Amino acid sequence: MTTNTIIAYILIFLVSYSIGSIPWGYLIGKIYGIDIRTVGSGNIGATNVTRSLGKLPGRICFVLDMLKGFLPVLIVSIMLRKKIFEDPQQFAQIIAAGGAVLGHMFSIFMKFRGGKGISTIFGVLLGFSPWSFLVAGGVWVLVFLVSRYVSMASIAACAVLPVAATIFTITKIYYHSIWVLIFLYLLSIIAIVRHSSNIRRLINGAENRFDKKGTKEL
Repeated sequence: MTTNTIIAYILIFLVSYSIGSIPWGYLIGKIYGIDIRTVGSGNIGATNVTRSLGKLPGRICFVLDMLKGFLPVLIVSIMLRKKIFEDPQQFAQIIAAGGAVLGHMFSIFMKFRGGKGISTIFGVLLGFSPWSFLVAGGVWVLVFLVSRYVSMASIAACAVLPVAATIFTITKIYYHSIWVLIFLYLLSIIAIVRHSSNIRRLINGAENRFDKKGTKEL
């Protein structure tokens, strides 16, 4: 590994982390005159924005948070296709994805606090594992429609994600390097751990559900 490659990796991480750190949920709340950290669950992610402010701001937050993961990976992928530098093991994409997700979870602009990362993880998947994105997204929708629990849907999607990527790689439907697969398993574990409080509430029957309108807590 050359010095130039190491410098490129560091720059990719810093830029991706900075993009991931943008607290869209907090900024959208401020537009509505609300500190999103003081209402609902206190989380700055799309779910709490939807519950606290409504469908439209929640969807805008979801898309913006997803773009935080998608754009860094897309930009690095374009750089690789243009052969700006060689990276057969997809380390640069992994670094971009990891930086964006860590930025969302531990935002430098929010004193290293942030959301649970699901929207940004979906963006990362869309960037370098689109088939896994479709499977995880499908699982999320199915579990949510059946249970009306966003947290349960997110946990299920995260659990399925690396398994789907592994199957696609083995069957040669879509290539992922071994390092990407390892990264996806770690990402899945981290995301599920970040939902530990939700898991406890689900077990205790205290987790909030969305009603059929998608905004009211039950």
